[in-house]
Amino acid sequence: MTEKEKKQVKEDSKIQEETKEKLKPKETEGVLDKDNIIFVGIKPFMNYVTGVVMQFQNKNQNEVIVSARGKFTSKAIDIVEVARRTFLKEEDIKIKEIKISSEQFETKEGKRIFVSTIEIHLIKK
Repeated sequence: MTEKEKKQVKEDSKIQEETKEKLKPKETEGVLDKDNIIFVGIKPFMNYVTGVVMQFQNKNQNEVIVSARGKFTSKAIDIVEVARRTFLKEEDIKIKEIKISSEQFETKEGKRIFVSTIEIHLIKK
């Protein structure tokens, strides 16, 4: 892996951690947990598909959220479709809602950049 790729992976990991912190439920909100959120990143594709399937089948979740940022948004869409069409055919999993947005960041050099985000909400009927 080149230095540029290592730097990109490190930056992507940092952004993923910041997103997790933002989405963590606060104690005062009365929300117990958010174990049903899958954050898509650099891990192998099938790890995320397995995570989605396990949420519905092993943890009996009624809703699972697949969340991604930047270059991982298309990977999130593929994960949802493979999970639904291949592994969860019998479960009647539907897409409840898709949220897209863009977040603004400032690099260390002071340059302003925008990062696209996607959240795909899946529900079991």
